[in-house]
Amino acid sequence: MDEASAGRYLGRISAQRPREPSAEALRQLQLRHLTAVPFETLSIHLGEPIALDEEALLDKVVSRHRGGFCYELNGLFAGLLRALGYPVTLLGARVFEGDELGPPFEHLVLQVAAGGPWLVDVGFGDHCLHPLRLDAGGPQADPAGTFQVVAGDGEVTVHREGRPVYVVELRPRLLADFVPTCWWTATSPDSGFRRGPVCSRVVDGGRVTLAGRRLIRTSGGNRIETELDTDQAVLAAYQAEFGIRLPRVPSLAPGADLARRR
Repeated sequence: MDEASAGRYLGRISAQRPREPSAEALRQLQLRHLTAVPFETLSIHLGEPIALDEEALLDKVVSRHRGGFCYELNGLFAGLLRALGYPVTLLGARVFEGDELGPPFEHLVLQVAAGGPWLVDVGFGDHCLHPLRLDAGGPQADPAGTFQVVAGDGEVTVHREGRPVYVVELRPRLLADFVPTCWWTATSPDSGFRRGPVCSRVVDGGRVTLAGRRLIRTSGGNRIETELDTDQAVLAAYQAEFGIRLPRVPSLAPGADLARRR
């Protein structure tokens, strides 16, 4: 990523260029990214192609003011962090659904060196707001709860409030390694992301989410849901809450289940 692109990206997340690639700067960059750039699956339901290359991702996230899911968001954030001087390694993860683990490469996370190894994730939806230390076995306090990174044989398991969230394989990967799983996620009838459009970002004290036609606000354990009756109201909510201008409402299959957490 060149200097001009990095500068536009920093402007997109309302962040200043850090003086040095420190742990504190990394913490602020992750939080600002989660606040500015939504986790969203809209391309899947708009019939838009999803390309895992830097130019296409910069156009989508920075120029068109959109978001994306893990491969897009963490893949592009890795480029920004490298441009700012951080050593970054892409890692694959398997996500827990109840007690069962999903397939390899189901999720993409980042290992970032900044005075120690950090696990960085801006592409999982409702998750930690700050980076997690990879080499700290004890509980780690975060505004989103208490997390713990438990080491295993060539992998670590991330827990939230005592429950496992995902298992990360500590083997360096390339963004191209995630292309087949990204394609499956976007196209397979068995993919949870095909159930319906979701758009969500961090706001002060909680989250705002648009799942199909339901606008959901969560804060301090409280949850308020509003059903949006018209296409115009849905499109207005995308613009007001996420800064996203869409030509039409993303399609939603009848009876679609939007309960999936991510």
